[in-house]
Amino acid sequence: MKAGLAWPLAFASGAQAKEPIYIADMHFHIFFPPGPNSDSLKPLARRMADGKATLVAWSLVGDLLWMQPTPRGLKQKSVPKAGETLAWFQRDLARIKAYLAEQNLKIVRTPADVELALKGEPHVVLSVEGASFLDDDLSQVAAAYDAGIRHIQLVHYINNAIGDFQTEAPRHNGLSDFGKKVVEECNRLGILIDLAHCSDAAVSQALAISKAPVVWSHSSVTRDAKPNWSMPAWRARQLSLDGAKAIAAKGGVVGLWALRTDVGSSLEGYANRLAEMADWLGEDHVAFGTDMNGLVGPAIGNYTDLRRVVDYWERRGMSESRVRKLAMENYARVLRQALAARQA
Repeated sequence: MKAGLAWPLAFASGAQAKEPIYIADMHFHIFFPPGPNSDSLKPLARRMADGKATLVAWSLVGDLLWMQPTPRGLKQKSVPKAGETLAWFQRDLARIKAYLAEQNLKIVRTPADVELALKGEPHVVLSVEGASFLDDDLSQVAAAYDAGIRHIQLVHYINNAIGDFQTEAPRHNGLSDFGKKVVEECNRLGILIDLAHCSDAAVSQALAISKAPVVWSHSSVTRDAKPNWSMPAWRARQLSLDGAKAIAAKGGVVGLWALRTDVGSSLEGYANRLAEMADWLGEDHVAFGTDMNGLVGPAIGNYTDLRRVVDYWERRGMSESRVRKLAMENYARVLRQALAARQA
């Protein structure tokens, strides 16, 4: 049965004194078959409605078939043959788009779509985690744009032609020459660049090249020892405070995941951690990036949980303007800026 779109109107029917605070998520997954979180079985339109989430980035995992869990975290298990990553990307994207059509959920393609999401009309951003599907063919960036992709995370867990990632020893000294061209091409087309999983050197190089703000969609920020590839996986995946400040200085946004090992097991702990990140980076530069359904036993399992985070902030006296920025407006702003930067 198809899910309708009457629910944004239902939000506004409660005679509230102020406009509802909607929710955005820079990074979530649904897998086929469903991922480790049983909530992925619930129709997405209803899941979004339950938490008043109206702008969520569904991340297709570009290297899913070539990685596996190990005692030291996710690792590459095999090397894809020529054309295999592109075929996987095309196949999974077709399934995602068919699912969204069945759910009557609209896809973000233009800045105007972002504006509609800000007003309460539910939209999904088509994203890809790990641009392995490009191989070394720059024309595939434009093909992905034409297919609806508007948010590209450059690297993930397998070796690629683009650049270095956090959980393995560096091979490119940051971004490769091809990776630098990918950043420029994303800018030209109007695709939001996501630096999550990138090494420090790759982050610095991407920031030096990009003419539009970027995001670090998910993990956390640490003020402790500088993360490096030899650390336990979750520590290696953190972003240094200096790196986070550099992203913020370019107008970008850093997201917080819901990994219990990192943020704790409670909604309140997650809420406090994100509020702390806002203190470190500025309230315009942090957002939700749950990694929903990509984590086992996360602190945030659904959009009802994120709604409770917003409620908690309000009860604790966080200003309405700050709540709106963290919950929705920061991701909406940076996405809109990236889309609007498209060159004719």
